[in-house]
Amino acid sequence: MTPKTKHIPQRTCVACRRIKNQRDLIHLVLTDNGTVQVDVSNKLSGRGAYLCPNRDCWEIGIRENRLDSSLRTKLGGDNRQALIDFSNKLPKE
Repeated sequence: MTPKTKHIPQRTCVACRRIKNQRDLIHLVLTDNGTVQVDVSNKLSGRGAYLCPNRDCWEIGIRENRLDSSLRTKLGGDNRQALIDFSNKLPKE
């Protein structure tokens, strides 16, 4: 009998469209108050999107409004700036 392998959820980065393990991506969630929040625990509920943990994908996701489209919302100026600030701490690819 072969041992069972654990299922690892796959998700797609909204910027580069690469499919990766869910744990290898950063989860963003649209909260009830309409802001987009980085979910490092991957446990928040709500409409979500995933981005690779590198600055290039974050720049594409924010600049080309791919997050807006995936989350079905319009990022406000303060929220957009908070996400840009978070992305500036990430490494370049």
